[in-house]
Amino acid sequence: MVYFIGIGGIGMSAAARYFHHAGHRVGGYDRTPSELTAELESEGMEIHYDDNPAHIPAHFRVPETLVVYTPAVPADCAELAFFRSAGNRILKRSAMLGLITSGKRTLAVAGTHGKTTTSTLLAHLLTEAGKGCTAFLGGISKNCGSNLILSGDEPLVAEADEYDRSFLQLHPHVAVVTAADADHLDVYGTESEMKSAFGEFAGQIDPDGLLILRKGVEFPTDKVRCRTLSYALDDPAADFRAANITEEEGGRFRFDLHAPEFVLEACTLGMPGLVNVENAVAAVAAATVSDVGREDGERLRAALASFAGVARRFDVRLNTPRRVLIDDYAHHPAELRAAILSVRRMFPERKITGIFQPHLYTRTRDFADGFAESLALLDALILLDIYPARELPIEGVSSKMILDRTNMTSKTLCAKDELLDLVRDADTDVLITLGAGDIDRLVEPLNVMLQSTCSRKQ
Repeated sequence: MVYFIGIGGIGMSAAARYFHHAGHRVGGYDRTPSELTAELESEGMEIHYDDNPAHIPAHFRVPETLVVYTPAVPADCAELAFFRSAGNRILKRSAMLGLITSGKRTLAVAGTHGKTTTSTLLAHLLTEAGKGCTAFLGGISKNCGSNLILSGDEPLVAEADEYDRSFLQLHPHVAVVTAADADHLDVYGTESEMKSAFGEFAGQIDPDGLLILRKGVEFPTDKVRCRTLSYALDDPAADFRAANITEEEGGRFRFDLHAPEFVLEACTLGMPGLVNVENAVAAVAAATVSDVGREDGERLRAALASFAGVARRFDVRLNTPRRVLIDDYAHHPAELRAAILSVRRMFPERKITGIFQPHLYTRTRDFADGFAESLALLDALILLDIYPARELPIEGVSSKMILDRTNMTSKTLCAKDELLDLVRDADTDVLITLGAGDIDRLVEPLNVMLQSTCSRKQ
């Protein structure tokens, strides 16, 4: 039996699905119900939403139960304390993933942004090319509606999370590193310390394996013992790259994909956004190490075209001449910039309004200037209150820090319960929701409202 504390998290729920599929009895606790926890319950897992040991089902209250918890769970979690006092084996999610991947041929995708789309696309390529894989994803694949893919035993595709140094539990055969921008300074303290952790992760790659590194990403490589190849969007000096990139209808792109041993011409990626062409190059690079090559060209091309993307990653929810709604998980200044510029490229002549929910007090404090600079690329900004996640408030830190620094005229603070009325009255054109908190719960109500306004105006 396996019990998950924080079972509704995206990484935790993938692990819960894995153990449930393997025949274990699975249950857990989460702070709030969600669409994801409802799906887990419908799949047969037992979940409750009150941090109370009395609510733990009796069959989990035995010494044999393995307990897995997320570092997002507060230190005073009553259920975690109960299992500790009972002497159960307790693992962080990262340690659990390390055990699952141990001894298996693992393809890990790391990076401060881009890793979810890249790992999901990699799993899709392996599946569609007939190789198969087991994949633990940090988002919901829109192709299969899950964050767990079970199309084969090996290789195992894993999203390697840098938060809390989680990726140091992995010893992959192949690793992709998409970015190493400063982030999680509440954990690392300094950008230099964070980059050192990336160097340590890369040093754990099998000496007979491969590091696939985005060109321009820098961290200490003195511990790297394996071969390194580079990738880029369109840099001719990179080992893997795109060329002859042209934009097609709906913000999708057509390109030729250059690998060291072959060129795959006339590829089209199924999801929009130029940054995702670069993610596709990285995914193909990792796939080629798993014997997906020139002879699989037609399957690769078809797989790229059929990739529907990841929920909340440049997720186009509505696209009409009157209204557009795009949802994105961006919660770092570099991610915001990439998302906003991609929307600007898709809709160059239209007014773009962004709704941003800052994630964490520490990240808001550390990157307020960067957030302000990126958000100023919008025509109008609506700022929600900070989503605290695992953190307690920090005196003097609020969304207003960002608002005051943002050099634009049309900007406002808004409470979540007032958002729908504000957007309705604002008569928006292109709307993009941004953030890693619970802003996702507002997306469907916004979508319904915007579709209704479109219908009334026709």
